[in-house]
Amino acid sequence: MVSLWDYWRRARTPAARFDATTGSTSYAIELTRRAPRISLTEQGAASGTLRISLTWRMRANDLMGGKNHRKLNAWRHPLQLFRPAEVVGHTQGMVDVDFDLACLYELNDGSKGVVQALGDLFGEFNAPPYLKLSGDDRFGGGSGEVLYANLDHQEEIKRLLFFVYIYDGTPAFDRADVSVTLDAGNGMHIEVPLPDPPPRARSCAVLLMEHEGGDLVARREVKYVYGFQSEIDRLYGWGMAWGRGSKPSRLRR
Repeated sequence: MVSLWDYWRRARTPAARFDATTGSTSYAIELTRRAPRISLTEQGAASGTLRISLTWRMRANDLMGGKNHRKLNAWRHPLQLFRPAEVVGHTQGMVDVDFDLACLYELNDGSKGVVQALGDLFGEFNAPPYLKLSGDDRFGGGSGEVLYANLDHQEEIKRLLFFVYIYDGTPAFDRADVSVTLDAGNGMHIEVPLPDPPPRARSCAVLLMEHEGGDLVARREVKYVYGFQSEIDRLYGWGMAWGRGSKPSRLRR
């Protein structure tokens, strides 16, 4: 029989994480404040296709008053105190929010731009800017949003800044679990959670990718701003002109 103490101790101990794939070794790395940088070149992940994904879920506690609900149930079911908060999907009717994944790019020939659903700027994979947004997920589904970077042309890329913004609706970074992940062709999996957002933040610069000493390096940023693309531009000195834009009325995949 497992005692309450044993249950608590096991819940507090992080489990080892392994991702199994067929024919290749896969491993996960989380970029944190203490370990914010990784060399894709040293990891053998600086070529081929890099898949950058955005996933998000509204917290059940914030949708349905879950904190109070759990306190009431804890008297009848004390073990629920040691269970992590439930994270569920949502419908558009429950929360009016739309997280989007985008990327500011600068190439070595001096050209600059952005790949994003807003303005129908989905990019190109086999031509500059060597970035392609798969589509626009407006409901936070399991597939999320995905950007593909063609690192076979990484020598033509000066820097890439991946960011997340809320196109419309409630600024709700602080009410959601948001994460950006990178999957390289060699099986390496990099996770960048977006913790501790300030209330009312509308955008977050997540990851900066550029060359350092001949290596292609990815560095965690996770810097929140209260504005949109133009404010992230100013923060990183992209120097682009911005105007109002809109999304296409029909979802693109």
